[in-house]
Amino acid sequence: MAVKAGRYRGQSAQERVAARRQQLVEATLEVWARVDGPPVTMTRICAEAGLTERYFYEQFANLDDALLAVLREITEEIRTVVDAAISGTEGGPAERVRAAVEAFVHLITDDPRKGRVAILRGAARPTLSAPRNAMLRGFGAYAASEAAALYGTDALQGRDGELAGLMFIGGLEKLVSAWLDGSIAAGPDDIVDAATRAFDRLGHN
Repeated sequence: MAVKAGRYRGQSAQERVAARRQQLVEATLEVWARVDGPPVTMTRICAEAGLTERYFYEQFANLDDALLAVLREITEEIRTVVDAAISGTEGGPAERVRAAVEAFVHLITDDPRKGRVAILRGAARPTLSAPRNAMLRGFGAYAASEAAALYGTDALQGRDGELAGLMFIGGLEKLVSAWLDGSIAAGPDDIVDAATRAFDRLGHN
């Protein structure tokens, strides 16, 4: 169905489409992240968003498309807060690494919904396995590139740096996963300490 042109309640047609998309993405996050809640479905997402199925299909081809949009939004938010933490922190590599790790951990622990869907629920959904693995590899490459920028000539180079980045991201994912499901007795500061040490040991010679 074509979107009508012109302004309505101060919004253009394009702005209304963008606003509906954001409503649906937020609703998908909320429904998917519910602890012990019913399975996530398109119908439940639409009810949460207060929108009809017509608007869901205006934005997404199917349920997995909506779930993937949530994962991509969280991925982009992680990169944004980590980049800001590194560029906004004075001092040497140790201080900037800690600031970056702290920014990521606080993003996940301040809003556990994001950790639950990105780390627990996303991993449990086979249809999202390939794109989610690609995102993790992207984070591994990102970690390697940040290590090279932070440690300079002391950083692990080439393939060694890539493997170290993947090991760090895999370990951090498991650590946060254990915190989210309650299998370890630790707080956010403990996770920051452990992850900072791991990055420092893996990132350079």
